[in-house]
Amino acid sequence: MKTNEWAKTILYVYKYLNNVTDGIDNLIMRSALNSFYSRGERQAENSVMSVADKIIELSARKSRLVNLKVLADKALLSIEKGLAQILIERYMDNDEAELIAQRHDLNIRTYFRRLSQAEINFSQAMARLGFNDQKLLKYLNNERWIIEVYQKFKNENDDITEIEK
Repeated sequence: MKTNEWAKTILYVYKYLNNVTDGIDNLIMRSALNSFYSRGERQAENSVMSVADKIIELSARKSRLVNLKVLADKALLSIEKGLAQILIERYMDNDEAELIAQRHDLNIRTYFRRLSQAEINFSQAMARLGFNDQKLLKYLNNERWIIEVYQKFKNENDDITEIEK
């Protein structure tokens, strides 16, 4: 059975990406401003090279997260509108299955089939954009918070697979 842990992960973390990138902007600003006040034991931390390296690292991190958001937007736009809406309501809005099914006038089993199809379509759209499971793992490997969400979805799927056996 094809799993869609990355689709679920990206859709789930999507709502946090703006806040994280705003936080990175604040860290960059603070690093730059604090570098002016270098004295004592913290002088090595505030050297021009050290501050520049930290700002470059933070900027690259922000760029990866912004790119992830753009990638998710493109993937959502490329799938059927109704399926994209189900994904948004489920993962971004965190609505309950019963509420989404009712809103879309679906019985609960049909809702879960459509959700599964939407996840598959989203994963396929991501792959068409050049981001399959392996590329996403490599691209986001340093984002521990995203990897933890991915592992949570992976563990849930492993538990379901074990039950099915």
